[in-house]
Amino acid sequence: MNLEIIYQDEFCLLVNKPNNVLVHHARHSRNKIEEDSLLQLLEVQLGAKYYPVHRLDRKTSGIILLATKTKYVSKFQALFTNNEIQKIYYGIVRGFAPEERIIDSPVKGRDADVYKEAETHLKLLETVVLDIPVKPYDTSRYSLVELKPKTGRMHQLRIHMNKISTPLINDPKYGDKNHNLMFEAEFGCINMFLHAGILEFTHPFTQEELKLNASFSEDWKSLFERFKWKNPHK
Repeated sequence: MNLEIIYQDEFCLLVNKPNNVLVHHARHSRNKIEEDSLLQLLEVQLGAKYYPVHRLDRKTSGIILLATKTKYVSKFQALFTNNEIQKIYYGIVRGFAPEERIIDSPVKGRDADVYKEAETHLKLLETVVLDIPVKPYDTSRYSLVELKPKTGRMHQLRIHMNKISTPLINDPKYGDKNHNLMFEAEFGCINMFLHAGILEFTHPFTQEELKLNASFSEDWKSLFERFKWKNPHK
């Protein structure tokens, strides 16, 4: 697997993570032998070790920031802690999403008994109605949305889309099984449609203003064409 390198300098690396690739294995993971993590793939491709600054779910694709040395990690993490980095995601969801909405439902933290404040800003980009029945309706409706998380809770975007009754397509945990099955049967799409598209920030070491985007995979591009949707990066 050859990974798309979006940006690289002596301090950091930004790469386009594919769907269904773990960023790194847990220390006692059973999957270590069965599959390569993003860090392992990068080490093979670039011959160097890298250190993640933030997380992306296994099932989420898109741009991720890594440091070239452990001593640089904290400077980049401060961008997230201080809300000095703009993160833009794209999702394909069931139904017609609202034109704009701020979703602020609390989300469970990693400690499952504790709910934490969470905020996501949604903007509707495109809609489509398909003459493909999905129970209990004779047609099916979908939206392309832009999502800007203002907090970084686990599964935040996936949970928030479910909360407003427009779950992400092919989300196995928070999605709609009937629509997920239709996308596989009709379009051959099995990956979750949540993509970390853009990171925008001031480089903490060089002070360069960066706005970097991760290209969409072929399943996204095929749906843009089929649904006559404009690629948000063009």
